[in-house]
Amino acid sequence: MRKKPKLVIIGAGETAEIAHWYLKGHYLSKVVAFSAEREFIEEDVLLGLPVVPFEELEKTHPPSEHDAFVAVSFIGLNRLRTRLYDEAKRKGYNLISYRSSGAFIWENVKIGDNCFIFEDNVIQYHAKIGNNVTLWSGNHIGHRTVIGDNCFISSHVVISGFCEVGESCFFGVNSCVIDGVKIAKDCYIGAGAVVVKDTEEGKVYIGNPARILKDSLL
Repeated sequence: MRKKPKLVIIGAGETAEIAHWYLKGHYLSKVVAFSAEREFIEEDVLLGLPVVPFEELEKTHPPSEHDAFVAVSFIGLNRLRTRLYDEAKRKGYNLISYRSSGAFIWENVKIGDNCFIFEDNVIQYHAKIGNNVTLWSGNHIGHRTVIGDNCFISSHVVISGFCEVGESCFFGVNSCVIDGVKIAKDCYIGAGAVVVKDTEEGKVYIGNPARILKDSLL
């Protein structure tokens, strides 16, 4: 879909401010506003731009004239970002993706919309990144690995080749997945965990080798 000349960042927290810093310097469109759900708006202006109620966004900043980018962290195992992403799509917005010029991404990699890919990421041959995925700085995504929708991969994470990651997963810093492993959806992989076998849906994994954290609730 063709990029439009104006861009709205959906979010008004730390991640949204970081997104503004990246997007204002690299994206072809001009960032003109932030947006958040009315009950969470604390100030009417952020970084010199208006903060518009999300409930009214299509009226004040119509999708015919604006692209959007949902910039929210992994709150609720990515549920908030996912809900806002889905609603923005329903409102008719084109959701752009940001890829840092400092990332190395093979030309045959497929990347969905509303992805936030920071500097020093390496995404290898024929990997696939789903929609609404955040790759913070310094990760390695191996060849032919598939990352499902709505995931958040923090920093210095290694996901080796031929892996499959289900939707809405979180990976803590310095975690690692060996070749060919399947990560089920809704998994929380703790910082420093080393995953050596397939995981179960909706579980928290810690340690080396990674094990299920008993009595964990997601």
